[in-house]
Amino acid sequence: MNTERRLLSRRTVLTTMGALTVAGSIVAATEASAAAANINPSSPKQVIKGFGAMTHAAWIGDLTSAQRDTAFGTGDGKLGFSLLRIPVGENQADWSRDLATAQRAVALGATVFASPWNPPASMTETFTRGGQTNAKRLKAGSYGAYAQHLNDFTTHLKNNGVNLYAISVQNEPDYATDWTWWTSAEMVTFLKQNAGSIGTRVMAPESFQYVKSMSDPILNDAAALANVDIIGAHLYGTPYANFSYPLFKQKGAGKELWMTEVYYPNSTDAGDSWPGALDVAEHIHHAMVDAEFQAYVWWYLRRSYGPMREDGQISKRGAMMAHFARFVRPGYVRVDATANPASNVFVSAYRSGDTVVIVAVNKNTSSVSQQFTLANTTASGSVANWLTDAGRNVAPQTAFVMANGSLTVVLPARSAMTFVTSVSGTPSSSPSVSASPSITPTAGSGPRVAYTMSTWSSGFTATISITNTGTSTIDGWRLVFTLPSGQAVTSGWSATYTPATGQVSATNVSYNGTLAPGATVDIGFQATHTGNTAEPTTFTLNGLPCTVV
Repeated sequence: MNTERRLLSRRTVLTTMGALTVAGSIVAATEASAAAANINPSSPKQVIKGFGAMTHAAWIGDLTSAQRDTAFGTGDGKLGFSLLRIPVGENQADWSRDLATAQRAVALGATVFASPWNPPASMTETFTRGGQTNAKRLKAGSYGAYAQHLNDFTTHLKNNGVNLYAISVQNEPDYATDWTWWTSAEMVTFLKQNAGSIGTRVMAPESFQYVKSMSDPILNDAAALANVDIIGAHLYGTPYANFSYPLFKQKGAGKELWMTEVYYPNSTDAGDSWPGALDVAEHIHHAMVDAEFQAYVWWYLRRSYGPMREDGQISKRGAMMAHFARFVRPGYVRVDATANPASNVFVSAYRSGDTVVIVAVNKNTSSVSQQFTLANTTASGSVANWLTDAGRNVAPQTAFVMANGSLTVVLPARSAMTFVTSVSGTPSSSPSVSASPSITPTAGSGPRVAYTMSTWSSGFTATISITNTGTSTIDGWRLVFTLPSGQAVTSGWSATYTPATGQVSATNVSYNGTLAPGATVDIGFQATHTGNTAEPTTFTLNGLPCTVV
């Protein structure tokens, strides 16, 4: 039995078990209208990093050129993915297998991150774990060498035009019959002693089922937490009741929370199965609203049960993802919204500047009249919208009209819809901040900055991570850097950027101005260039020179 079949046979049992717990039956609506879905564009939640999937050329073959454009393009008939996950091969000879797809994803504005299944064989040993006599683990004396292995992979990608956003310590360390096991204690030790030397963001633990006992020890160990940037999790069979993570909210300030692998609800139904594909839209809804994940990443990008069919066209499951991915772009912020205004109706909302995106899913067997009200605005105007039902995939529809911040539409039976509108004149989800932030520098310790670019022919996006490496809390911050000639900021998120060219100041917004010792905040912007894609070389935070990594 090949690797994929082993994985699927085991995961299908787990996913099905979860589905029995969390998936309600789809019933006919008992009323023609629902309670209003109230949306507050001035009540920000998490910053969205994107939606995407994994390619693994060694196991299933690479995408074609056309399939790459379908996956990462944002127009009609495209998936609009902004995240790509690739494997970290244990052998350096395999490191370029997924490079062509990664390069094209970057060219189309996507972010790339990577996960390893195994360290190099020379770094592992076998041991007995329960009934498994050939279980594999990293040798205690090889932790430093393994960190260098991950660093070397990061450098290889960078030398080939792909700046990894993050690299994981291990894929599913708690479900590793076919790869390398890690205990939570081993993970904490590696993070504390070795992860600080890795030259990009570090992700851990990628538990197969969002098992909190794998990630709690990281959050509870200050030294380990300081060396991890993203808490990653998989959702195989995880019931919705386990989606929230209070400990992360308590101790994860400045860290990111990503869902980095799943297929849902199973791998046995075709990706075009309908109305079963609506389960995917509901799953994404709960991942965004209940779990407050910043990223949602599918397993194989192209597969019979995945978002892209084997013929390269998007499936119904892919259409469900596209309702989010094409319109909720990196840097958008989820805002407060009535999540469940009627039985089997699910609503989430997102904002970037004056643009508000609403995704509504109706799993009922009859249509529902749904009102959307936008708080603190009397804006009126056109509302673009797209529909997926039994016969259509993310199909553009005739524009609706919003009046005085209110819109009422009929959600067709068993459908997903995305609405995009403008709320010019409403209070910003990133309110103004103090004009003169201050910081008390800590002797011998400067803030740390990581700057990552994803470029294409005439533009780029840049993500900046700012880490407070001192022992004092920063209360209000301003990051100053100089953009190389020909570069100009067109939009940004999680900070206020002025001016657009030359020496740029990025000033905190209301919800991220406090940086505790060891905490990290991520900001970013989109910009144009005229051929010069160099990176800024120096940064200061409130006048204090930063260490650039």
